[in-house]
Amino acid sequence: MLNWRRDPGYEQRMKQLALETEQLDRENARLENLLSCVDRLCFPPESNSTPPPTIESDCDSSLR
Repeated sequence: MLNWRRDPGYEQRMKQLALETEQLDRENARLENLLSCVDRLCFPPESNSTPPPTIESDCDSSLR
């Protein structure tokens, strides 16, 4: 027969690790959301990044 003893702290450590994993998952999801917001604000899709039309009369008057 093996000389096996139950580790009294094992279950508590596993519960603590599970809680830490859940917290990290929530924080990662929050950070991914923030990064996607930054990407949308700083790097808009090409369809939205067209420059505003220039007004020729303003350009002509500044040259005179």
